[in-house]
Amino acid sequence: MRQKFGRWFIPVAGGLAFIYLLVPIAYIFVFSFNNAGRTNLEWRGFTLDNWKNPCGAPNVCESLVNSLQIGVVATIFATVLGTCVALGLVRYKFKFRNTADLLIILPLATPEVVLGASLLAQFLNLGWELGFSTIVISHMIFCMSFVVVTVRARVSSLDSRLEEAASDLYASPFVTFWKVTFPLLLPGIVAAALLSFAMSFDDFIITNFNSGNFSTFPKFIYVSATRGIPAQANVIGSAMFILALAVAVTWQIIAYRRRKTLASR
Repeated sequence: MRQKFGRWFIPVAGGLAFIYLLVPIAYIFVFSFNNAGRTNLEWRGFTLDNWKNPCGAPNVCESLVNSLQIGVVATIFATVLGTCVALGLVRYKFKFRNTADLLIILPLATPEVVLGASLLAQFLNLGWELGFSTIVISHMIFCMSFVVVTVRARVSSLDSRLEEAASDLYASPFVTFWKVTFPLLLPGIVAAALLSFAMSFDDFIITNFNSGNFSTFPKFIYVSATRGIPAQANVIGSAMFILALAVAVTWQIIAYRRRKTLASR
């Protein structure tokens, strides 16, 4: 009986958890076809007009473009700086190394309310106008921590003998890094960049503290929630989920074919 219970419990519990996670996404997708009118709180009929004109709601596409721009800029800077920090922490020994490691992890452990309020106080003391630049700087701080953690795990798993072999073949340090180290780090860097972009695009709390009158897509959703999120926002959310799912499936297919090709050799 225990074996039968255990055999059925894990699939059933996993399936229920999976359904629980997908219910909000299914709701967003279904209500993207709602003939909403002024509000999108009740089902009023099926229509394709929302998908034909996803920018029909005021400011929805403007806020989406703002979020995409912030995510791209913050991801680029956070990925470059985070990769350099990860290499420095793993490959070099220096004074206060443990302290630097703690400071990198600290934004991950700090509540977003505390981090957002602290950054707001700093910007106000410096006299900076809240807007695009302050949001980018804020996102870089916590995104860089995710990049460091992700890339650092990849750097720690590298085989140093490959770099030593390149040096034995008279490769310069730059050539060794570009031809050997960087290609091996690239999967970790790409994963860190995607995670950084997702965290930046999705963030609301820190953005709300440091955005001023500048609107992002999560902030637009929060403001619109009181009167019913417009169906066009559901269209954009559904499209982004489908795009992310397609990228993930494509990556898995490529990885599977690569493993199959290597196994057949």
